[in-house]
Parts: sequence; structure tokens; C-alpha cells
Amino acid sequence: MPEHDTLPLPDYDHLPVGSLTSRIRTLAVDDLRTLLTYEQAHANRVQVVQAMKHRLADLEAGAQPSGGDPAAAQPEHAPAPSGGSQVSEATTGPKINPPSQGDPTNPAQPRSTG
Repeated sequence: MPEHDTLPLPDYDHLPVGSLTSRIRTLAVDDLRTLLTYEQAHANRVQVVQAMKHRLADLEAGAQPSGGDPAAAQPEHAPAPSGGSQVSEATTGPKINPPSQGDPTNPAQPRSTG
């Protein structure tokens, strides 16, 4: 049974699932098996176990670990691209009436009974 201090990912127990799924792609078969054994004996999170088994099958079929440092901190979500497109008349949605002011021509809007 692997011990927490010998795991290939430092601070494994505190990593969010989104970060784990990207970090396991950097691991070789033996390291991934170690991590899978540890996960199954401890938290046994279905999503994590499935991701590890899937990645292990890929590696056993000839896939290679991705580059990068498995210990490197990665953001949970990708940052928004800088300098993105600006909102224009062509990309804005339709104007929506505030809920307090129903539109009698719109069947989805509430109607006053008075």
C-alpha cells in the first residue's frame, strides 16, 4: 500500500478533481498505478478512479505521458483569453423586458389581470 509521502503527486489529497485529471496525464504507468491503488484505498472517488483507469488503458495501449511537471500548480479552469472580441450589435442577444413590466405580445411574459 503506497504511503501519502511517497505518492508521485505532492499534496495529492488536497488537489481538486479538475487538476488531478490533467496532472495524471504527465505520469508514467508505474506512477499512475501507485496513485490508483492509493485512491482506491482512501477516497475512492468514482470520477477520479475512472479517469485513472482510462488513462492507464491509454498508456498501456502505447500513449506517452504528456510533457510537464506533475507537481506544477495548474489553474482549476483555463484563464480567459486576453483581448477577446468586443460585444457588438451583431453579437448581443435580444432585449429582454424586466419581469415587472410584462409584454402583452410575448406569451412568456406575465400579464396583469387588471
